[in-house]
Amino acid sequence: MVGPDFLRDTGGKTLYLVGIKGTGMAALAELLLRRGARVSGSDTTERFYTDGILQELKIPYHEGFDAAHVPAEADLVVHSSAYSPESNPELKRAREMGLPLLTYTEALGAYSGLSPSAGITGVHGKTTTTAMAGTLVKELGLPGAVLAGSALGGFGGRSTWWGGEEFFIAETCEYQRHFLSFHPRWVILTSVELDHPDYFRDYGDILSAFVEYGLRIHPGGALIYCADNPGAREAAEEIGSRRGDLRLIPYGMSARGRFGIRDMRRTRGATRFRLEGFEADMGVRIPGTHSVLNAAAAAALVQTIMEDLGLDPAGASRSESGDLLARGLEAFSGAKRRSEILGEARGILFMDDYAHHPTELKTTLAGLKDFHPHRRLVADFMSHTYSRTAALFSDFAASFGSADLVVLHRIYASAREKNPGGIGGRDLFEAVRKLRPEAVYFEEPEDAADFLRRELRQGDLFITLGAGDNWRLGEMLYREFQGAGP
Repeated sequence: MVGPDFLRDTGGKTLYLVGIKGTGMAALAELLLRRGARVSGSDTTERFYTDGILQELKIPYHEGFDAAHVPAEADLVVHSSAYSPESNPELKRAREMGLPLLTYTEALGAYSGLSPSAGITGVHGKTTTTAMAGTLVKELGLPGAVLAGSALGGFGGRSTWWGGEEFFIAETCEYQRHFLSFHPRWVILTSVELDHPDYFRDYGDILSAFVEYGLRIHPGGALIYCADNPGAREAAEEIGSRRGDLRLIPYGMSARGRFGIRDMRRTRGATRFRLEGFEADMGVRIPGTHSVLNAAAAAALVQTIMEDLGLDPAGASRSESGDLLARGLEAFSGAKRRSEILGEARGILFMDDYAHHPTELKTTLAGLKDFHPHRRLVADFMSHTYSRTAALFSDFAASFGSADLVVLHRIYASAREKNPGGIGGRDLFEAVRKLRPEAVYFEEPEDAADFLRRELRQGDLFITLGAGDNWRLGEMLYREFQGAGP
């Protein structure tokens, strides 16, 4: 296995990335480039937002896969989990050449060993929390690097921020225990509950994965956990009982200590709050109590990193960090597909969100209703994976209480599973309709377009939700309502 020592001296090494257009892969390519590596790669001919990023960075890549693409001078090949050494011609060739092969998560793990690193994890909120932490790193001028799981307007449309090599913050994923490749000094744990039922047997199984990850924290490191989430509390208690050297730092409404949330209130365009250990009044400009929790987690991490590494914000001292954290959080404008505002047209606010778990749906919709109480909330949802829909069926059906109108579609299948039969999008619709009689069903998202053209009216908030492709419907309607045509 290639370890951090291999990547430590990347200057002059040639690294080839198969699947380089993926969000994480393109971000890793940039980080490796920043450390002096010669980076190139390949991917499909399909256009992604990362095409522009790679071209701006002047990272060459092939479109299409061919064994001849692998550089003869390559030192390492990294590949997306979407491509297998058994079937991809470039990976087959790399094996024949005797080159070391790493998956994206293995390469990210090796990279995390190059400097003190923070892993942000949890069933919900890890992308937004990472993005908020990255915004704080940027706004405070700290000498670290950040990799989030989504593009950020504040990062110039990228998912990375580069301020230096003193520390590294990354979103880390629990699916198939991928995060066990990571080497954290600090971990944020936002939430633990059952998800990915195609891999985790039950709650106890997924809990054990988060506990195992926490036990990987470097000696003397810190676990920053949400005291308001029962699963995160349970994991923290188990980790703390087995690792007396770790600092357990709680955050949330029920948390005691510096990062306890106090005096939370909604004002026009923001939710404001205080953290117990700081005098500064803080606020976030995206909706929902969960956004305040994510902000508290990000503040706790960045403050802890500054103290542990003896870092001062640019042009200021750590004693002023409360005001600076508040200013940094105010600068956060959201992440792509996380309560993302597409725009307003004909008085209708168009939004998109990646929420694909019942808890995420419920909290996202409740937050939007609280933030926009005078708007009719129209929610278009596409469930993702048969296994998740079946395992959490009743919870999904009860997730739309804050919506005024619900539009549902077929289940968006994952490439990693086949339809087992016995469950489909219409089954979920029938369950939702028992609770929300106004719910409607269209098999394909585009089939709902005519209905929504007639139904949407001035003052509405229309949001597409889920990990499927119904986001295309929202973008199409927004363009049409702007008068730009389909």
